Amino acid sequence: MRLVSLTLENFRAYQTATTIEFSELTTIIGRNDIGKSCLLEALEIFFNGDVVKIDQADANVFSGSSLVSITAEFADLPEEITLDAGAPTTLREEYLLTGAGTLKIARVYDCSKKTPTCETFILARHPSASGLDNLLELKEKELQALVRAQSLDVALKGNPGMRQALWGACPELGLVEARIPVSKPKEDSKRIWDQLELHLPMFALFQSDRQSRDSDGEVQNPLKGAIAAAISEAQEAIESIQNLVQAKTEEIAKLTHEALKSIDPKLANSLSPKFVPPTASKWMGLFSLGMDTDDRIPLNKRGSGVRRLILVSFFKAEAERKLSSSAKRNLIYAIEEPETSQHPANQRVLIDAFKEIATTPHCQVILTTHSPGLAADLPIESIRFVSSEGPPATPAVRAGVDVFDTVAKALGLTPDSRVRVLICVEGPTDVTALKCLSAALHAEDDTIPNLMTDERFAFIPAGGSTLKHWVTENYLRNMHRPEAHIYDSDVAKYAVSVAEVNGRTDGLGSWAVQTQKHEIECYLHADAIKAAFDIDVDCVDHPADGAPSVPEAFAIALSAKRNFDGRMGADKAKGYLSKAFSHMTAAQIRARDPAGEIEGWLRSMSALA
Repeated sequence: MRLVSLTLENFRAYQTATTIEFSELTTIIGRNDIGKSCLLEALEIFFNGDVVKIDQADANVFSGSSLVSITAEFADLPEEITLDAGAPTTLREEYLLTGAGTLKIARVYDCSKKTPTCETFILARHPSASGLDNLLELKEKELQALVRAQSLDVALKGNPGMRQALWGACPELGLVEARIPVSKPKEDSKRIWDQLELHLPMFALFQSDRQSRDSDGEVQNPLKGAIAAAISEAQEAIESIQNLVQAKTEEIAKLTHEALKSIDPKLANSLSPKFVPPTASKWMGLFSLGMDTDDRIPLNKRGSGVRRLILVSFFKAEAERKLSSSAKRNLIYAIEEPETSQHPANQRVLIDAFKEIATTPHCQVILTTHSPGLAADLPIESIRFVSSEGPPATPAVRAGVDVFDTVAKALGLTPDSRVRVLICVEGPTDVTALKCLSAALHAEDDTIPNLMTDERFAFIPAGGSTLKHWVTENYLRNMHRPEAHIYDSDVAKYAVSVAEVNGRTDGLGSWAVQTQKHEIECYLHADAIKAAFDIDVDCVDHPADGAPSVPEAFAIALSAKRNFDGRMGADKAKGYLSKAFSHMTAAQIRARDPAGEIEGWLRSMSALA
């Protein structure tokens, strides 16, 4: 299950219902004390209630209500759920999905109590027709009575089948947006929630160095994420243990039940054994993992810089490990202000790790930051801007192109005045490729510019892949800098753009080309891919029958090696392949590009500067 959105109502500053949408990588930006951390902590309360626990003070002070609502929306749902042995069903058949086909789960907390209580609801388009709006709460005998009353031709065993027959026999179900309670012990409604809990994503929150409670001795230990990751990948073993325990306990319960029948048959007939498997958060609570330094000082007793450096190392290792994992359960990493106490070089490592983790299957990353250095290099589509006019106004969450200028100004992002040439390419992979290829050639011939370090050059990917690129495009282009455009030859429409740039008469000397090979990945050497991923890929100049493109061939090989669910798409394959460019040497470039096409681009760029 993949997290799609979060809606808060009456939770701290969020008095009125406020929704934030999530992608694989989501960056929450805003000034201090604006409500960024509230979003992450609300997710922690929803999924675990461990690092952060809800209390009476979490209800909004201006509303006058003590009820707090935290609603999460999910996609990529389980194909079926099993309520009883031999009675599989689906969320759609039980009318538990929204009109968009997603699953919305609302958890409502009563903060009027010293220890707030929680009730869980599913928000869905559900039948409202009289007598058909509460079928999930009815016992088997009650459903059988309804089926017999309508003389329906359906087996009188298995609640899902009887519900579907009753709904199917009604000409007008009157589907409406409904709140279906699933946490109270009412027959299948509770069983559905027990099943869904097993499919919810694992959630690991890494807070900044402020602790939420004095007793939270290990809150900042990043190795807790290792436990969450391990559990997410051990679902088959966990289910095997649960099935074994269930079989044994139900056997004992059955014997106990039979003994009770001999003593009090009436009481025995009103009771039935029920096994409730532990939730993901309970499994996580069974394990603890620590790390002592050489002098036996626990990690959580070391300085903040050391702890955050371990955090950097954890995510770097996790990004590499995820490439070879086959997790079946989604995992969400939520990191508050990852730039805290970190050198800029370590921030760069973190950014790269976050991007990699977010591209792997079954993973999502959520960040909060107010650091221009960190935010500038993150994808613009990941940005969510939180702003407020102050209490009692509810903070607003905005996304999309209309907010980029506001974000850039809020973070103080300005274009580099040293830039003399704008390099326009298709996407982030092209940026990585040209930087790495130029660095390799520059190492042998310093007359070739190194785009990795030369401040005279700035990249503009189509659409602006990062906030820094967006700032460059929207500000520097108005300052009339010469442009070098390089586009793949696999898209015919780029020929028109190339002709337009080469036909300019503004005297700046801008030029444009299309690659002679099919796309930038075709310039990779097989040995570089082997060094990066330990797989063999045939690097062709142009795809043909029986000879797939380099990204497609790579996707086939890596998906098979890593046991991915299905085959990764071309865009994700290109994201992975971008790592191989850093392994390219000057000799490998010349082997794949004997005509010197890449060197020609770079020297032409240098001439513009």
